[in-house]
Amino acid sequence: MSSDAEAGGGRDDGVDAAGASDPDRETKAERIRELLATEGDAVAANTRGFNEGRYESTGRLSDYETLKAEARSIKEDAIERLPELIDGVTEAVEANGGTVYLADDAADANRYIREVAAERGAERAVKSKSMTSEEIEVNDALAADGVDVVETDLGEWVLQLADEEPSHIVAPAIHKSREAIADLFAERFDPEDPPETAEELTMFARERLGDLVEDADVGMTGANFIAADSGTMLLVTSEGNARKTVTATDTHVAVAGVEKLVPTVEDFSPFVELIGRSGTGQDVTSYISTLTPPVDSPVPDFQDDADPLADGSGDDREFHLVLIDNGRMAMRDDETLKETLYCIRCSACSNACGNFQSVGGHAFGGETYSGGIATGWEAGIEGLDVAAEFNDLCTGCSRCVPACPVGIDIPWINTAVRDRINRGEADPGQLDWAFEELVPDEEPGGLDLATRLVGNYATLAEWGHKTAPVANRLANAGPLRAVAERVAGIDRRRDLPEFARESLVEWFEARGGPAVSADEATREAVVYPDTATNYVDVARGKATVRALEALGVRVRVPDLPGSGRPPLSQGMIATAEAAAEDLYAGLAPHLDADRDVVVIEPSDLATFRREYKRFLPTDSYERLADASYDAMEYAFGLLENGADPAALRAPSEGTGPVASGKRIAYHPHCQARTVDVGEYATAVFERLGYDVLVSDTECCGMAGSFGYKTDYYELSMDVGEPLREQLGDTDRTVVAAGTSCTEQLDALLDAAPTHPIEVIAPRE
Repeated sequence: MSSDAEAGGGRDDGVDAAGASDPDRETKAERIRELLATEGDAVAANTRGFNEGRYESTGRLSDYETLKAEARSIKEDAIERLPELIDGVTEAVEANGGTVYLADDAADANRYIREVAAERGAERAVKSKSMTSEEIEVNDALAADGVDVVETDLGEWVLQLADEEPSHIVAPAIHKSREAIADLFAERFDPEDPPETAEELTMFARERLGDLVEDADVGMTGANFIAADSGTMLLVTSEGNARKTVTATDTHVAVAGVEKLVPTVEDFSPFVELIGRSGTGQDVTSYISTLTPPVDSPVPDFQDDADPLADGSGDDREFHLVLIDNGRMAMRDDETLKETLYCIRCSACSNACGNFQSVGGHAFGGETYSGGIATGWEAGIEGLDVAAEFNDLCTGCSRCVPACPVGIDIPWINTAVRDRINRGEADPGQLDWAFEELVPDEEPGGLDLATRLVGNYATLAEWGHKTAPVANRLANAGPLRAVAERVAGIDRRRDLPEFARESLVEWFEARGGPAVSADEATREAVVYPDTATNYVDVARGKATVRALEALGVRVRVPDLPGSGRPPLSQGMIATAEAAAEDLYAGLAPHLDADRDVVVIEPSDLATFRREYKRFLPTDSYERLADASYDAMEYAFGLLENGADPAALRAPSEGTGPVASGKRIAYHPHCQARTVDVGEYATAVFERLGYDVLVSDTECCGMAGSFGYKTDYYELSMDVGEPLREQLGDTDRTVVAAGTSCTEQLDALLDAAPTHPIEVIAPRE
């Protein structure tokens, strides 16, 4: 853990709007393949270990959600009062005898720190881990003045020796194996007895760093949090190196972003409980230090064996708190980026992210920050151009949302920044006539064709259905697949969905509408015909109707527009908002009639319950969110309220390729888990007598359009590899609710999974 807590979609098509290959995208794709081969295994093992530890550690907290809410409230209040807190901490630190400098940007901060080092005649500075100091690149600034800067965090020191950048906010050398570190030490130091084991490597580093600390003149730290009323700092580390850095030298320089301020020391409490658990799965991080500098302990004289801690030597201590703006105050005024400032840099968002687990921060990151939250940080302190380099690696799976200890809606930040990137890069002067006329949306002319193609998937699916089976034959023809790969970046190794001749809405109308009379019905519900269900996987829609009718529900399947999920994934926010308004208008009469809304596709339900709060008036959003249910959630509720389970299909009747039909392997959809509905399928299965194995993989890696894209095909498959390892040889019937999950599992296992509702629905 660091000293300052440092502890899909989008324009990722690989071609420009005219269809020409984009060498920058091809270079990026090649870089990802390289990282998968060289760093992927180490990153995956470590991040997944941290993530598993988070579940275990937070599971032991009875008040976990309460602590998260408290931490969120403290950060919201602190950022709202930031100018006041800056004034307060300045007064407190100066009253203690220290100095506060508010730096406008990185150059300003480095100028001040260099002046401090020069005044003290510093030849060496030692540092504990600090992402903020990485952000301003203070090491290079001091080195330019001849100051030897030494990182005392083991991971940071390893990277300093290797001349590499961190790949993780909390564990900077997470991508390096023990063998690689042993080789590095042998190469750099040529020891007589080269260390090999983890313990030997640690002790070797400890001895080397101990000698360097003894000769240091300036100690630098970050700060996890700073109490504005007293100037007290909270430092959280795994190795205790921050304490050495502070006490071994007579000059302490603390570097912190202004967002690290909280009102009082009492506000540290929830963060102490959450930061280690969130980042590395530790109940309590190894070293938690609070100090109100300048500290009054004696300054050690390592050369004086007789009196190494002379009385009065602490009187010469200096303390400089360098508070850094560097774009943060502008972020505070930006409704999209403001939430980024609540970040406590615990890395939970990275550890929970399937894509990050495969490639790490060397791909999924910018100039300084990595992981899901990096888009907000890099857009705010570096600019959209830097954020654009990796923003599309966030697929919106949303698994970072429940992991974040302060409840930041990281996928929304990524989506909103993606929208800005789209609009900034689009050429409004470009004709782009085909899409403007044939699939009109709310986006500017010149938006690249691949983004627009995916964002308008609902329209394309409707065309495909109306022209099936011709559209299906043409779409999978070799020459057209080659064109699609070049122009739209759709990888030819992926099977494209086959459009149905008869849509779900058409089937329902043809059968004569509701089969349960109003007098006999226990409930009345609308089955939402999402794009995938209505035009592609009609079977799961029919199964949903059969299952609900068997449980006494009067069902309707009205003709309704798409939810806006595809354009949202591409950062086409205006188009997604228009879709939300259109869909709500279509559902409003059913809500007025007190009908429930049953949703088959988990990503659509997640959109209703999460993103629609940004698109609809509060009353409308809450009304729809409260009335909407996942199909298996709804079935569970019916059973809990007296519906007869015998009306559904029991294991003895068979469910698929397994003769008995009793054993099921279930992969919950990522967004279904985030909105807390993924467990209902398991509950229904078990109630009916099925034996269920549930995967614990955060995301399958398909993530809507992401897995189709040539640039990311290998990454997508690598993210799904744990599912292949867990389910590849199973004799169970594989079940998954999401369209993306089904497609990915089909590719991974060479067997098409079935939707949970199809398992329990009575046969036709």
